Amino acid sequence: MEVTDNLQTICKIHQSRLLSLLLCFSPLVSGHIRYSIPEEMKKGSLIGNVAQDLGLDLKRLRSGRARIVSGESIQYTELKADKGTLVVNERIDREQLCGDVTPCSFSFEIILENPMELHQVTVEITDINDHSPVFKRNRINFEISESAVIGARFSLPIAEDQDVGVNGLKEYFLTENENFILKQNSNADGKKYAEMVLQKPLDRETNPSLSLKLIAVDGGTPQRSGTVNIDIIVLDVNDNAPVFNQSVYKATVLENSPKDTYVITVNASDADHGSNRIVTFLFSDLDSSLKNIFTLEEKSGKISIKGSIDYEKDKKYEFRIDAKDQGGLTDSSKVIIEVTDVNDNAPTISVMSFTSPVSEDSPPGTTIGIINVKDLDSGDNGQVNCKIEENSPFKIKSNLRNYYTLVTDTVLDREGVSDYNITVVATDSGLPPLSVRRTFHLKVSDVNDNAPVFLQSVYNTFITENNSPGLSVLTLRAKDPDENQNARVSYILEETNVGGSPISDFVSVNAESGVVHAVRSFDYEQIKELLFVVKAQDGGSPPLSSNVTVKILIQDQNDNPPQVLYPVQTGGSVVAEMVPRSADVGYLVTKVVAVDVDSGQNAWLSYKLQKATDRALFEVGLQNGEIRTIRQVSDKDAVKQRLTVIVEDNGQPSRSATVIVNVAVADSFPEVLSEFTDFTHDKEYKDNLTFYLVLALAVVSFLFITCLVVIISVKIYRWRQSRILYQSKLPVIPYYPPRYSDTLGTGTLPHVYNYEVCRTTDSRKSDCKFGRAGSQNVLIMEPSSTGTMQRIQRTKVEQQNEFAADTSLFINIHKCSSKEKKSLSDSHTYSASFFFFFFFFFPNTNF
Repeated sequence: MEVTDNLQTICKIHQSRLLSLLLCFSPLVSGHIRYSIPEEMKKGSLIGNVAQDLGLDLKRLRSGRARIVSGESIQYTELKADKGTLVVNERIDREQLCGDVTPCSFSFEIILENPMELHQVTVEITDINDHSPVFKRNRINFEISESAVIGARFSLPIAEDQDVGVNGLKEYFLTENENFILKQNSNADGKKYAEMVLQKPLDRETNPSLSLKLIAVDGGTPQRSGTVNIDIIVLDVNDNAPVFNQSVYKATVLENSPKDTYVITVNASDADHGSNRIVTFLFSDLDSSLKNIFTLEEKSGKISIKGSIDYEKDKKYEFRIDAKDQGGLTDSSKVIIEVTDVNDNAPTISVMSFTSPVSEDSPPGTTIGIINVKDLDSGDNGQVNCKIEENSPFKIKSNLRNYYTLVTDTVLDREGVSDYNITVVATDSGLPPLSVRRTFHLKVSDVNDNAPVFLQSVYNTFITENNSPGLSVLTLRAKDPDENQNARVSYILEETNVGGSPISDFVSVNAESGVVHAVRSFDYEQIKELLFVVKAQDGGSPPLSSNVTVKILIQDQNDNPPQVLYPVQTGGSVVAEMVPRSADVGYLVTKVVAVDVDSGQNAWLSYKLQKATDRALFEVGLQNGEIRTIRQVSDKDAVKQRLTVIVEDNGQPSRSATVIVNVAVADSFPEVLSEFTDFTHDKEYKDNLTFYLVLALAVVSFLFITCLVVIISVKIYRWRQSRILYQSKLPVIPYYPPRYSDTLGTGTLPHVYNYEVCRTTDSRKSDCKFGRAGSQNVLIMEPSSTGTMQRIQRTKVEQQNEFAADTSLFINIHKCSSKEKKSLSDSHTYSASFFFFFFFFFPNTNF
């Protein structure tokens, strides 16, 4: 493309030279016409009738081979020789053609041959209103004290309009408000700018902030406009604004002056006292290119060079500086810096700024560095191309000439890559091309952008009921890929209620380890499962968290015996089921109804006939507990039938309950009544038997105590004799078995023992269960091992040498039937007390 343009330029130069030679050696007839057309006319639009305006005949145009000769690279017009008209050949943009220059026009020549004629044509391009005024920013922020004096001025940004004349920027408008008016001024170059002037004092207590709009309009038809938002925050108590000692500051600076070169110092004073008289200086409405070139010390007002000064780029810098005190009051002054040209030709890369580390949550397009790449050569050797050498999540942008910005191209992830080496290569277009490289080491800082993640979405676990409080149930684990404090995970139990009680009454979670502990012993019959939420929260700010659901299923133990609901066992009266003597085989006598509060196989009940007056007459359904006849009832069968039914669950080990069913085989009630009248005598007999049994047990205990007192006396006597004969002065250390200890001089057992005695309705039966107090390891005696209390008494009389075992039996009784508790507990208390006393004085005694 460049070769073609060069060839066209060379051809046009030769055409111009040839034309000049022809004009020198030929008689010349010339004319001059001028046309005026608006910009942006469509291709083919009529500009004017050249033949008519020059007084030429159409035949003359054709015979003279009329054509247009122009030195421009773009042929904006075309001559229609057959019609003698001049039309638009290419789109004409006045702003592109002339910029701010007015009037805007271009000229060319129409040449005819035989004879030679040369006519000059000038086309003036008039502006149309095709551009709106544009502000460089869409929002301006002001902080103004409520004590700002009336007449205080606040500089507003300048709007740019590429149109000229009446179509250019005409004036500014400020939205209606009570506090500010707009004052418009013009620079020496004719550019208009506006200032906001306070006309009514601000009141922060009434209006702490104001939102206004600055509107710039042009003079075109239709009229165009541009808007910028003004946000004003009213500050409190500061009534004197800084005042510059000059309204305009002028300075000169050499091109390519090094960084930190002193330019000028601006000065402003404030009549206030204390912190309110401290004045800081800042650029007002300074675009990004100037900010990269100059730096302003906030406290001293010293303006220095920050970037590079290029005379070929800018011959003069003009900007405004605001002086601002601590209360937000400002004054502004203009600074004009003239650049003095010098001869320079060294290509360089200058780093304006670079930020490292950069946060990983920086959005794409975040600026991490600004560099100035310039080649002061001219032509192709001065054309510079800048790029990043390797593939990386960064790109380089150039919004202004010679200035490049390093920005992020994608979202950074520190967990993926924690640092980068960015190499920027700047290459010119010379032959051979020259290049320069600059490497930037960028670290990525961590932000708390990752919440802790549990290893499982739901945690399920099991725990058997009757567990120990404090038992570790399971361990929760959550990972956080962040680092340091952002990765420190704490586990928090979310509050919820279970059965009206807070979840913290049931479980606890260790905040550091995530271990879930059982706070109490669970009972499956009261609660089947626990469902709660645990939150894992990191230590970031703000903290991130995630929740996980924990489900603890309580597993049942066979800890409840079956309970008989029917028939009801009464203590004072006899209840009997009547069976007529005419009952056939399979006659339903009654049904034993029992339940087990356990679940699963622990609640599967089976019914068995343990004892019966006549086993050949009745049977019990294994699963349903129905008592039916298994043969025809005869007259020989006894009227009074007593059935003992045992109800047993399917647990391991199994538990059981026993029920007595009285059955009367009779056809009439009087017959039944006569047979059951001796039941009360039987009951009295049982009560008397229990009394004698307890009395006998008390007598035997008294005899044991008497014998043991004698043994103790003999032991004490022998011990004293041995002490008299012992001549050694070494201290005697008493020996205690490992299961006993001496506490404050009183012999005690290491555990507290509790016992409970119960009885069934049948006083001759005792369903006993033994357990070890203070421990969860309970020894349970099965119903098959039960025996009568009379047999226990007989065993004690026969086996007095096994005193310790019998005494443990009394101490460890855990469950028995309910009727015998009172009578047995008194006698057992004597034996237990003696057992403690004996083992304190004779720990080494073996029975």
